[in-house]
Amino acid sequence: MKIYRTAQGIVIESDGQFFLSNQHNWDNYLNRDNLFQEIAHEIKSLRPDGDLQSLISTQLLAPILGQEVWASGVTYLRSREARMEESKDSGGGDFYAKVYDAERPELFFKATAARTVGSGQTVLIRRDSKWNVPEPELTLFCTSSGKIVGYTIGNDMSSRDIEGENPLYLPQAKSYDASAALGPCVWVPEIPIALETEISIQIKREAETVFSGNIQLNRMKRNLPELASWLFRETSFPNGVFLMTGTGVVPPNDFTLLVGDEVSIQIAGIGELVNVVGIR
Repeated sequence: MKIYRTAQGIVIESDGQFFLSNQHNWDNYLNRDNLFQEIAHEIKSLRPDGDLQSLISTQLLAPILGQEVWASGVTYLRSREARMEESKDSGGGDFYAKVYDAERPELFFKATAARTVGSGQTVLIRRDSKWNVPEPELTLFCTSSGKIVGYTIGNDMSSRDIEGENPLYLPQAKSYDASAALGPCVWVPEIPIALETEISIQIKREAETVFSGNIQLNRMKRNLPELASWLFRETSFPNGVFLMTGTGVVPPNDFTLLVGDEVSIQIAGIGELVNVVGIR
């Protein structure tokens, strides 16, 4: 099942049918350990409405309200190599090699809800950066107890030249207005996502594809419950939390996003997250 946050309320998609929930508090709705069972029970008392599909197209919001967005780094070998390459001149390359092999993963705060956009909205690149890339990532939704109950698509926008100049600049390279995108929905399956699931990305510039790539989740070095467990070790999330799980698709070093580029990220079962690139 999929749940969408819209301007008119919470929309549920199940087996090709759409339902408008009678519940209105997104934070309480999402933050339930038995979310799949609760939604399955709820739709038994709801009537399907085909008009809700157009509501999703026109009034879709980012699936986040009272949550934070956190992110994992260097979880794929390709990411390790890219981070080492961009940081070699600053002497920071060894940091990424070490964290890839370490027991403790790299976890960092990414965005508040106010700095997160949904599908169809604009992601931003920094004016003081010359090397900006999207990072397509499976994103977990974990309840306040730490249980993974849903998944969405994440775009972890990154300024590679800023991070590469000095690893201590990571917060500036990663966290700024509209630097995170989530959506289009939260997918709530009965069983955990299959590790054969593929993440793919396509970047278009003036209707021409300038970069594309894909990778399966099974190429990730760390497993999903492991990442969630580290995040919850000493940090609490009263409304649950979104956790981006790292990227294994990295554009070449001579590529940077330009204003007007369209970034489309797809994950089977979840859907497609589409954003246009802007600048302030």
